[in-house]
Amino acid sequence: MAFVSGYHHLTLSTDGVQEDYDFYTKTLGLHSVKRTVLFDGTIPVYHLYYGARGGDASTIITTFPFRKPGIFGRRGTNQSKTIMQAIPVGAAEFWVNRLNECGIPAEKGSRFGLTRVMFKHPCGIPHELVENPADARAPITNDAQGIGPAHGILGIYGGGVAVWDRTAMDDFLTIGMGMTKEADSDEGLMFSVPNPGGPSSVVEVLHETTGPQGTWTLAGGTIHHLALNTGNEENQLKLKAHLEGMGFTDVSDQKDRNYFKSCYVRSPGGALFEIAWSVEGGWALDEPADAIGSTLVFPPWFEHRRAELTEGLEPAAF
Repeated sequence: MAFVSGYHHLTLSTDGVQEDYDFYTKTLGLHSVKRTVLFDGTIPVYHLYYGARGGDASTIITTFPFRKPGIFGRRGTNQSKTIMQAIPVGAAEFWVNRLNECGIPAEKGSRFGLTRVMFKHPCGIPHELVENPADARAPITNDAQGIGPAHGILGIYGGGVAVWDRTAMDDFLTIGMGMTKEADSDEGLMFSVPNPGGPSSVVEVLHETTGPQGTWTLAGGTIHHLALNTGNEENQLKLKAHLEGMGFTDVSDQKDRNYFKSCYVRSPGGALFEIAWSVEGGWALDEPADAIGSTLVFPPWFEHRRAELTEGLEPAAF
């Protein structure tokens, strides 16, 4: 039995909050799903969520803009490297033109037989828009930004993980996470994420034997984790026990993220994975369902620090 059903979200640490917000909501046409703060530690940092207007799982990209604290990471190998989102077949040319017109250098490429648009977040993290013929999700449209159904992002396609030893991930992703190896070539490895009847999504393992060890902490300019969707708590706890039984004893205890519950595990290739499920009510726990992402909200356990945290946040116009 598969304990995972596609992706839940992808999370990265970026640099400036304004450039981050404008990149995802204006350039890529995603919608603001939640504006809150970093739940771990004491540093006042935004936690921003972007995706489909209703916050559908498997569309969500989340960021921690770390410019104000001045914490910057190192991109390298043994680390998640690339954020990948799916687009309709035939949409690549539109995105190459749009990104370049917005001052973001972009070009078309191909890997594993799929056309991709390759570019970078303003903080330098590689992104790809992948033409995925197996993805039947409705595109994320944004009339205000001129993005219609023929070109809108469909949601998460996957994450690219850079490793020194490309064989180290096989057992973790197949036996551990229940994925299927779909490709093994000089381009790397590709594993499909189980999701019966849902969108086709992957983890790509890219062989990079040179360059520095990538940062694993929360630090600007790096991807922090790839989150898979367990659907419910029962599957999450069963998968946690399964991974621990394989010897991955660094699986974290369950953490309350208010809108979902999470456990984290470091893969043998270095990338951090999360296994998560959305709680009842989800994004509408603290905002009206038709207005999610429109206000700055805090979890109940941070309400007593609202004034302090708000004052410490980097200024931005949302």
